[in-house]
Amino acid sequence: MQKTPKNLRLHIGIFGRRNVGKSSVLNAITRQNVSIVSEVAGTTTDPVEKPMELLPLGPVLFIDTAGLDDEGMLGELRIQRTRQILERVDVGVIVTAAGEWGSFEQTLAHELKSRAVPVVAVFNKFDLALPANEVLLELREFGIHTESTCALTGVGVARLRQALIRAAPEDFVTMPSLAADLIPAGECAVLVVPIDKEAPRGRLILPQVQTIRDLLDNDAFCLVVKERELREALRLLHRPPALVVTDSQAFLKVVADTPPQVPMTSFSILFARYTGDLAEMVRGAMAIDRLAGGDRVLVLESCSHHPIAEDIGTVKIPRWLTQYVGGKLEFTRLRGHDFPETDLADFKLVIHCGGCMTNRREVLSRIVRCRDAGVPITNYGLTIAFSLGIFERALSPFPGVLEIFKSGSVR
Repeated sequence: MQKTPKNLRLHIGIFGRRNVGKSSVLNAITRQNVSIVSEVAGTTTDPVEKPMELLPLGPVLFIDTAGLDDEGMLGELRIQRTRQILERVDVGVIVTAAGEWGSFEQTLAHELKSRAVPVVAVFNKFDLALPANEVLLELREFGIHTESTCALTGVGVARLRQALIRAAPEDFVTMPSLAADLIPAGECAVLVVPIDKEAPRGRLILPQVQTIRDLLDNDAFCLVVKERELREALRLLHRPPALVVTDSQAFLKVVADTPPQVPMTSFSILFARYTGDLAEMVRGAMAIDRLAGGDRVLVLESCSHHPIAEDIGTVKIPRWLTQYVGGKLEFTRLRGHDFPETDLADFKLVIHCGGCMTNRREVLSRIVRCRDAGVPITNYGLTIAFSLGIFERALSPFPGVLEIFKSGSVR
């Protein structure tokens, strides 16, 4: 359970004013002293993440945040970090104390609901005071479930756990398939896995492992090879595979060795569909044709690995894009959960990584913000395929989005 990737966990954010008992509520839910508890307001500074198992949902990630009413220069920085969490939570928990519910909590609830995030309101320290009946009625009409707790004694915490389970979005409970819906049960997929310097020693990278597991869970099977062995592996099969999936960096080699009648794509493009919106990102890749020398491009990398000399996000994609555009582009790179707050519209294109180290909520939030700013967004695999002139081939397993490309629709 501890090793379950973040992108497969339900993200539950705990928000509220300072000193209302957010950390105490998290400790009570997890039955562990995850967060420091103190009477001093502002004890929680940076978001605290706690992975755990919440049955029957399975692996979840609780995120305890700093109070959104923090003060001073450091307080502003803490509030900014907390607001980043709003971009990636699947369920929002608003904690208040002693029956209080004012404009602050109401604004926070509206912000979460505007993002289609289910909200649970927790009236902590109910031994001191209970919320007014009209407040409870108003919250129920607004679609917010309420629970009263005394986190220090554990009263009401069991009901809160059940409320969190009921609040889980349906699309999380019925997680979409990563690749198995493209491959009938009993059929074979060939996975091309280059072993480069950025691959963890003794292990495959996360998208490859998740694809293997997804195929096995859905009664398909797979053959895993390196790019140099692909041609021979295909020759040894008694019938063509239902799909070939490659690391995007090996696209040209795999295209050359895969028969044209066999559908082929990349792990990154699978993740564009799994963690984001494939159609929107295909349209974003088509905007590459509108780039010109001097344009600004934002590259987003969810994980914080140390880039090597031939890193895909810092070296290869800029090189391929520059060659395609025929002019020098200005690249800005952000890692982790960092995202522009003010100057997003200054970019002509946003290129996201596959997103295997974040969750779908955060990627979709970024897509929405790009759309609102009028900036096209795509991802690594789609960018590489477009830049190398093999876009249509890489979209062959997805007839719907392939039609978007053929029709030239960028709206």
